[in-house]
Amino acid sequence: MDNPKEIILGIDPGYGRMGFGVIEKSGGKDWISLDYGCLETPVNGDFTERLKIVSEKIQEIIEKYQPTRMALEDLFFFKNAKTAIKVGQVRGAMMLIATQNNLPVDEFTPLQVKQAITGYGRAEKKQMQKIVAVILKIKEEIVSDDAADALAVALCAGQSLWIKRV
Repeated sequence: MDNPKEIILGIDPGYGRMGFGVIEKSGGKDWISLDYGCLETPVNGDFTERLKIVSEKIQEIIEKYQPTRMALEDLFFFKNAKTAIKVGQVRGAMMLIATQNNLPVDEFTPLQVKQAITGYGRAEKKQMQKIVAVILKIKEEIVSDDAADALAVALCAGQSLWIKRV
């Protein structure tokens, strides 16, 4: 079985702060981080304008790195229904962008991601950040929780690829 090059764009969706992480695996080597960060929009901005901003930035990332798939964190639990609806709208926009770019989309709940990365579904944020950095050989601290979550979602998708190919 050959080891095709994979580039995964992981997204921790949000309209105020959206984490992204781009990882790559080529020729059977370990996953490496190509880029990661947090996209932010104006706090008092109109929601549709904020949605446009994050959508355009994600499209730029897709054009730059040419990912082979997108991984999205799924909604799991929100205390505020209004926030959940807006995050759901952001997720829909990301799915549309993926479809327009012919990218398959993988979706994982935070519990699934933590289970896949740490082996424990209730792992703490700092523990997740450290393990993600070790796996991807990132030497500096991943400061943004959103970026670390996006990298973790991408890794979860990468780890599940062998299941899809069997």
